Amino acid sequence: MKKYPFLLTAMLILVGPPAVAVDLENGEEINQVCAACHGEFGQGGKGGEYPRLAGLPAEYIADQLRKFKGRHRINLPMLPYATDREVPEDQIMDIATYLSSIQLMNKFPEQDAPTDAFARLMLARKVLNIPRWEGDIEAGRKLYKWDCAGCHGRDGLGKPKWNAPPLTGQYSEYLERQIQKFRTGEREHEDAELYFSELSEKDIQDMLAYLSILDD
Repeated sequence: MKKYPFLLTAMLILVGPPAVAVDLENGEEINQVCAACHGEFGQGGKGGEYPRLAGLPAEYIADQLRKFKGRHRINLPMLPYATDREVPEDQIMDIATYLSSIQLMNKFPEQDAPTDAFARLMLARKVLNIPRWEGDIEAGRKLYKWDCAGCHGRDGLGKPKWNAPPLTGQYSEYLERQIQKFRTGEREHEDAELYFSELSEKDIQDMLAYLSILDD
C-alpha cells in the first residue's frame, strides 16, 4: 500500500465516511422526556401549542434540535432540554429517527379497531386530523401554490432533500405562530422578506384554511 497511496485516497473518496448507527430504543427512551409536551407518539397537542413531530423528516428534526441547542432558535420550554447534557450530538439522530418513524392516522379505524378501552385510547392518540381553519380555501390554495409549494411540495408533504418539512397534518395554530415569527425575524427563514413581507393577515388565514384540509 505504501507504493500506491493514491489507492487509499481513492477508496476513501468512493466509500465515504461510515454511516452513523441509529439506536431506536435509545430514541424511544429519550422520547419519554419529549412526550410531556409533544405527546407519547409525537402527536403534539394543547391546541397547537406543541407541534406534531411524528413523521417529520429525521434530518429536519435533527437540524431543529441543533438550532435549539445552539440558541439559533429560541423557545423557552425547550431551553432546559435542548442541551448537550440532555441530548448529546451522538444521540440526536436516535430521537430524530425514532420520531420520524412514527406514522399517525388521520381518522380512527372502524374496522379491526380494538375493543379494549385502554387499547382504543392508545390508538386514538395516534390519530391526528387538523380541524378546518376559517378562511377562503381557494384563495389560500392559489397563494400556497405560488409561494410555498416549490419547497414544501404540491400537497404540502415537504421535500426532505431541501430540509423543507411537511405542512400537511401540522396544527394550524402552530403554523400561524411560526409565520409571524418568520415575519418579525424572531425565527430564521431563508428569503423571509421575499415570502412573508407582502402577506396580509387575510392571506395567512386563507393559506392556513387551505392547509387544514390537506389531511382530510
